[in-house]
Amino acid sequence: MSERGIGHAAVDTVIFDLGGVLIEWNPRHLYRQLFDDEQAMERFLAEVCNSPWNEQQDAGRPWDEAIRLRSAEFPEHTALIAAYRTRWDEMLRGPLHDSLAILHELRARGMRLYALTNWSQETFPLAFDRYPFLQVFEGIVVSGAERLIKPDPAIFHVLLNRYGVQAQRAVFIDDAPRNVAAAAKLGMHALHFRDAATLRAELVALGLLDAASPQVREHG
Repeated sequence: MSERGIGHAAVDTVIFDLGGVLIEWNPRHLYRQLFDDEQAMERFLAEVCNSPWNEQQDAGRPWDEAIRLRSAEFPEHTALIAAYRTRWDEMLRGPLHDSLAILHELRARGMRLYALTNWSQETFPLAFDRYPFLQVFEGIVVSGAERLIKPDPAIFHVLLNRYGVQAQRAVFIDDAPRNVAAAAKLGMHALHFRDAATLRAELVALGLLDAASPQVREHG
């Protein structure tokens, strides 16, 4: 097991968010096929199938209930609302390969690797089956399965306790500032993901990667 130093505690664990960090997911990939008008699509995604609504499924609400309730509220959009679930896989646009290269480099250096993701327990298996690289992780905590959602500290504790991870020995990577702030409050070395190049530079600065690490593009 490789251990790299940050401050007084040797880091042996890296915890990744998935969507926006290692996997590109965006409902617009689907809804651009269903709308001719970009403004109408954006209005639908802001007012009907919006982020707060989707986050309730990430927190464990069943999709059948979510679709039924939203369709009752917006009956004129019933078919479009249903498509959010029935054609959900069309929102996935593949792995972010430059970030994936970093994941594999960390693995080669002996880091313990985990994922902590806000994701519906009903749709996550579709992504897990599609992307073999997810099997690299020693463990994945999915919010929908836990009925907890980032940035609630409780879901971070689920991962720490389940896998015996010490917060001060873990780096946490997420594209949402609120989740990064929550991890930092728990004592983790929290990095706000902007792009792979910036992440690589931050990990080099922390001593977790070599400056000359090869950027091998892994497909999966």
